[in-house]
Amino acid sequence: MSAAALCVTAAFAVAASDSGVAQTLKRPDHTHLPTLGDTARADLSPVVERKLGEEIMRDIRRDRDYLDDEPIAEYLNNFGNALVAAAPGARGETNADFTFFAVRDAQLNAFALPGGFIGSHSGLIIAAQTESELAGVIAHEIGHVSQRHIARMLGQQRQDVLLPLASLILAALAAKGGSDAAMGVLMGGQGLAIHRQLSFSRDAEREADRVGFQIMEAGGYDTTGIVAFFRRLQSASKLYGELPAGLSNLSSHPLTQERITDMQARIREMPKKQRVDALDFHLVRARIRVLQDQGEQGRRDVRTAFETQLKESHRQQQAGAQYGLAYLALKEGDLAGAQRWLDKARETVKPKEGVFSTAPSTVGDGATMFAGLSIEIKMATAQPAAVQAQALQEAETARQRFPLSRAIAHQYAEALIANNKLDDAARYLREQSQQYREETKLHDLLARTYAKQGKIALQHMSLAESYVLAGALPAAVAQLELARKAGDVSFYDQAVIDARERELKARQEQEKEDEKER
Repeated sequence: MSAAALCVTAAFAVAASDSGVAQTLKRPDHTHLPTLGDTARADLSPVVERKLGEEIMRDIRRDRDYLDDEPIAEYLNNFGNALVAAAPGARGETNADFTFFAVRDAQLNAFALPGGFIGSHSGLIIAAQTESELAGVIAHEIGHVSQRHIARMLGQQRQDVLLPLASLILAALAAKGGSDAAMGVLMGGQGLAIHRQLSFSRDAEREADRVGFQIMEAGGYDTTGIVAFFRRLQSASKLYGELPAGLSNLSSHPLTQERITDMQARIREMPKKQRVDALDFHLVRARIRVLQDQGEQGRRDVRTAFETQLKESHRQQQAGAQYGLAYLALKEGDLAGAQRWLDKARETVKPKEGVFSTAPSTVGDGATMFAGLSIEIKMATAQPAAVQAQALQEAETARQRFPLSRAIAHQYAEALIANNKLDDAARYLREQSQQYREETKLHDLLARTYAKQGKIALQHMSLAESYVLAGALPAAVAQLELARKAGDVSFYDQAVIDARERELKARQEQEKEDEKER
């Protein structure tokens, strides 16, 4: 592994645990990272930090455990960015933009990457009993970003020696497997440097706790939620109890009890707040539970969990279980059952929540997620044409009602394509791709539309833009070559292809130069 890759791995290996995504960060072939800049600096520049995060995210998005589910991503980004907006200064000195995402992993954990990318394990979201508990964890990770802990850690390590950090990685992996080799890895004069690195991490964790607490309070969340979650973590997840005795003092996080005590001291000085959870929180947890394990036994287990949850007296809990059973039925191909359970979920919350009110919906009231699942069910390939047409009508209504929902916007485009409204789909997607240039899915949908229209040159040009956003420049250039050779390429298209190809080849040359400098 390259020196840069070792830095990145060490910073996040403990936080990301042993999920498939964590393995992505540890892969030996993950060497194409941006240069870390001037080694005399105490930390990374904001530009390099963001580029580093984007590079890591490209790998994570290709990982099988990345939860590429738009309703989940939309909820997490609305939730996380609302926390950021609530607390002045939460973006830190770099005024960072934040992106929140989920990975499929049963462990109770979350992690921050360079540049404002924050991941949550599916197990953590399922285990959180209230939004205040989830807010406490997310706010903690926001604190790491706002205080530039990652940049400072990588900068400090560059001024020491990279080898001790590599030893820490090996020790953590060996210890997790229960191997006595873990102690041997830490021998040979590396202990002092490792201890210095871990002491820095412990200080960073305490600071992130403090900042996260302030963000929670500013967002109006019940600050006792984070203590409740720490207690659950302490009893259900022995993250550091598995380490050999000799490593117990080298944990990169403060002991859970220590953090609980510190938080309790802060909470005693604050008035207790009551906060009603958004219905979306319960619906997202149900959706994640279905996606957590889609094996036969996993589906039986999740069905049992939802059936138990139906017995709860809380209507939001009941609606969450009904929504989950609807989504599970959809995954199993039972479309009638899916629609039946979805109708029950809507009815459960209708009297109090007013989901079907003609007034504008409030954020988090479930209306967007209900509408999205209804469209998903009607868009299933087994549905007849009449139901597909109904899906388009619902998508058009939802698009007008929820203009800020990117998930609904994409569903509307998919419904246009499915109903062979190809000219309308192409027009809509071109407008969307101009407004939301960083959304890979828009270019993929546009390529699919052009393919159905028989516009081969435009299809390859759209795929090229999708590959550019994925960081696959050689593949993008190859798509432009295919577009140039297409029989329907126009003179104007040729000019666009030539200009774009020159730009991409220049970027490839620059990347090669950067690689040499490493």
